[in-house]
Amino acid sequence: MNDPALDLEALYAAHLATQRERFDHALFTCGYSGVLIYSGPLAPIFRDDQTHAFKAHAWFKAWVPLTDVDDSFLYYEPGRAPVLLFHRPSDYWYKPADLPHAFWTAHVDVRPVPNRSAARTALPQDLGMIAYIGDYFSELSTWGVSAVNPPTLLTQLDYDRAVKTPYELACLREASRLAARGHRAAARAFVGGASEFEIELAFLRACGLREEELPYNPIIALNENGAVLHYQKLARARPASLQSMLIDAGAEARGYASDVTRTYAHSSADFGSLIERFDEVQQALCASVRAGIDWRDVHLSAHRLVAEFLHEAEITTCDAEEAVETGVSSVFLPHGIGHLLGLQVHDAGGLLKSPDGTEIPRPEGHPYLRLTRVLEAGFVVTMEPGIYFIEQLLGEARADARASRINWTRVEQLKKFGGIRIEDDLAVGASGAENLTRDAFSALRDD
Repeated sequence: MNDPALDLEALYAAHLATQRERFDHALFTCGYSGVLIYSGPLAPIFRDDQTHAFKAHAWFKAWVPLTDVDDSFLYYEPGRAPVLLFHRPSDYWYKPADLPHAFWTAHVDVRPVPNRSAARTALPQDLGMIAYIGDYFSELSTWGVSAVNPPTLLTQLDYDRAVKTPYELACLREASRLAARGHRAAARAFVGGASEFEIELAFLRACGLREEELPYNPIIALNENGAVLHYQKLARARPASLQSMLIDAGAEARGYASDVTRTYAHSSADFGSLIERFDEVQQALCASVRAGIDWRDVHLSAHRLVAEFLHEAEITTCDAEEAVETGVSSVFLPHGIGHLLGLQVHDAGGLLKSPDGTEIPRPEGHPYLRLTRVLEAGFVVTMEPGIYFIEQLLGEARADARASRINWTRVEQLKKFGGIRIEDDLAVGASGAENLTRDAFSALRDD
């Protein structure tokens, strides 16, 4: 039987080799002899002795799977092993982090340091050719680094990291499995009549994570709240009547995120059938994903499919082509169809045409698209079509020529449900895509 820990160590070793190759090339191209990457600081709350929740920077997490250690540094020079300056203060107010002993530590030179001053002492005296990545702090001005967050270097690194290594894919699969467990628990809580806040607690408990350990705060929207794209309130009170739930919630594994959305009807057979039909739309879009496809074409195809759905559902009175051409589809689908996923939920580099920073423009009339690249094997993307009954957008449509193309009686019937969004995470391959989300939910059914 294979030892998962040994498999993970082998995957990490190969990932680290790829990481070094990418940095070697980027550093050489940009004229630096090495890089110093900051995990990030504990940011104080204004005029308070508390701090904001800590989030480690993506460039740091790409080297070492540490998400909860502030004031640490990763130092790398090509041809040498990476050095982790691990922040471990002498403190009795807070428990210092334990020195890591895990599958990855044999590949990194781990050195504990009590503070930034000790970190600087542990670094080479001359940092004149070293690029620094991370937050600026006052002492940095005396460290003698060559450049702070040089755009040319960051852009090339962001461009490269869109292609995930097998280790990263393993982390993303684990993040999907955690999210699926949370979603299953949340759905059960919804059926039981829980409030938005109570549903979040069920999600967290099933994932085994604290809220600050999630890649983003969960969107748990009951009824008409589902029309708010990034709904954030988490009402404590249970609504007088339950109509629907839209839950957009992910988990994190070793610094890598999942991003999953599901929509549920409480008792309405009509809305339930719309969700089932919309799931077919979403799955058709997932089936179209493969290497070599221009994501802008996927986005425009999504608008055509959504427009067909709107007509079938008697929400619009015009055909799909007319709905897209006149902007009617954008009244109900105002956001991008998906984005890169990885160390960040909206992972960097989605608009880049090349490592030099040249960007690929968004299609006209679609300003919120976060991904415009041609897909490559190893990309991980989200697929998240949606329709929403957003009063602001509906009001604007009522006031212009789009009004005659919308069935306002049907809209009024459906507004109480808020909207529908279904989102899966896809690992792009040469001839198709691995659906990390559906696989995770399927594994739950086998438990």
